[in-house]
Amino acid sequence: MSSRNTLVRSFHDVGLAAWFGGSLMGAVGLNSAAASVSSPRERLAVSSVGWKHWAPVQWAAMAAHGIGGAGLILGNTERLALQREGRVNTGVKLALTLVAVGASVYSGVVGMKMGANAGEPVEGTTEPAEGTPDELASAQNQQRILQWVTPAVTLILIVLAAQQGEQQRPEATGGRLQRLFKR
Repeated sequence: MSSRNTLVRSFHDVGLAAWFGGSLMGAVGLNSAAASVSSPRERLAVSSVGWKHWAPVQWAAMAAHGIGGAGLILGNTERLALQREGRVNTGVKLALTLVAVGASVYSGVVGMKMGANAGEPVEGTTEPAEGTPDELASAQNQQRILQWVTPAVTLILIVLAAQQGEQQRPEATGGRLQRLFKR
């Protein structure tokens, strides 16, 4: 029962790590750096360029994670059939992955609306200034929340992936039964 899934596990884990790390760095680093630009009218433009360059990497990371996740499910069908905890973990991870994808896509849509308003005065990427048009301010307020959803959900996915790795240890997959039969 000990088959290796190194390639698909790597896709799963590296994709998830890039997705988490990039979204967290964008929220913490890129958006903060853009807010420090001296001209309030250039702040959104700077942020938009950074997020635009990140987008293809994020799509690749999400795709790699999805391919790896599907491969892990296929590679572990026997274990999942026998192990209720593994099935529950897989179902929760799938649901949270869909939430993270939805948040990433919606954040991108909101970010494109914001980028279309580059040149308007703002305090920061997600903070309107006095004189920021209402539509832009609304998008910024949405993005203020959205920017944290993807890193939060992908962090939970990392923890669940670690838990699932623990569930694949021999003790979790059949060690108890083996000990019973050795008596």
